[in-house]
Amino acid sequence: MKWISSPRITRLLFVSLGILLLAGCSGEEKNNPAQANGTKLAANVIYGADGRLDLYQISDDRLRALADSTVALVQTADLSAAANESFNLHTVNYGSMMNLCSSEKYREQDTIAFCSGSLIAPDIILTAGHCIQTQLQCENTSFVFGFAMKSIGTSPKMISSKEVYRCKEILKTERNGDGADFAIIKLDRTVIGHKPLSLRRDGEARLQDQLVVIGHPAGLPTKIATGGSIRKICTDFFQANLDTFGGNSGSAVINAQTGLVEGVLVRGEMDYERQGTCRILKVCADDACRGEDVTKISVVRAFLPEGGNANPQPPGAQPVPELQNEIFLSKVHVAIPDNNKTGISNSITLNSVPNGRKVIIAVNVRHTYIGDLVVKLTAPDGKVITLHERAGGSQRNLIRNFEVTSQLGNQTKIGIYQISVKDLAANDKGVLINWSVRFNN
Repeated sequence: MKWISSPRITRLLFVSLGILLLAGCSGEEKNNPAQANGTKLAANVIYGADGRLDLYQISDDRLRALADSTVALVQTADLSAAANESFNLHTVNYGSMMNLCSSEKYREQDTIAFCSGSLIAPDIILTAGHCIQTQLQCENTSFVFGFAMKSIGTSPKMISSKEVYRCKEILKTERNGDGADFAIIKLDRTVIGHKPLSLRRDGEARLQDQLVVIGHPAGLPTKIATGGSIRKICTDFFQANLDTFGGNSGSAVINAQTGLVEGVLVRGEMDYERQGTCRILKVCADDACRGEDVTKISVVRAFLPEGGNANPQPPGAQPVPELQNEIFLSKVHVAIPDNNKTGISNSITLNSVPNGRKVIIAVNVRHTYIGDLVVKLTAPDGKVITLHERAGGSQRNLIRNFEVTSQLGNQTKIGIYQISVKDLAANDKGVLINWSVRFNN
């Protein structure tokens, strides 16, 4: 997030909300400065104190080109096929979802992305490691280009199917709470109509380098924020004052002077604070609060395939047969009663049993304070398993896979699996978007 000398809005990411101990950090400049090869990237107009701008507010062609390489990570269940080879976007109103006060910016726009990413090779996406940790998460994610406000008006509700890509495989994912955090994803096909970003290929950024960040804060349409700078350098990441928050996880952080990607946004300051019965965005002075952590591109480089191609199979190697998996999905979109001991429940009828396979329950709950939630699963034989019980505090959105093989791997009864979701505290509200039962080899 970008911070100025007067108090200003700060942001952070969906997953990592706590202040971390910063090990291996230095306030000194590195010896390998960024190479200047052009004028500094900058937005022409800033409206108000918030540094984020919609695409239609940007007149700098270079910034618009960089934004064209940005991708929204969306739960595939939040898309549905529409006419004319397009998808409907099952968005949620941002202001209502976060219980924002009427004065807050973008409260009228819609949100759908849970993280951000960038195209860095013809079929390769770079994002944060905590956004995509398992192959199952990757398979349940769609990578959507063009979710942006291209003119003044309502948020996008539909997207061409040509702009939607799926995961083929995870090339590398790493999540270290006080270090590197990144994921490299190979898509199901080559991206058409979008140019990969250019990466810093040697050396590292230095203290005070000016930065641009482009992504989907709070899952909103693409936002571009200029004017950030590096204020501390650590072993695997650097810390900067960027205008970012939940949903910006995985955003490319770009050197404003060179136009090269310096890293991927992963952690930072808390997003919101209460003002009476609603929420406002947190305010910090220029050098206050913790700053935003960016995994260095130098850490990522070692795992990037040359030319965007995955590691080729050695000559003579035999392909591994694809494992047989089964997934049973329920698309729900049901509001969870606030501060209610009854909650909601939803059922899936299965015509199969684990038969020695892993049992994985995937849950997608949009909620503004997951510490309010209790989520339980009831198996066909009546066995009840607690998946989530008021953990996570103020973290937003429970989007997680729960492996319950030890409890249900020997289940032999075909029938109904039922999930229940309860919100046991007041003020914060949510929606059960979807859930699934998966038997995985």
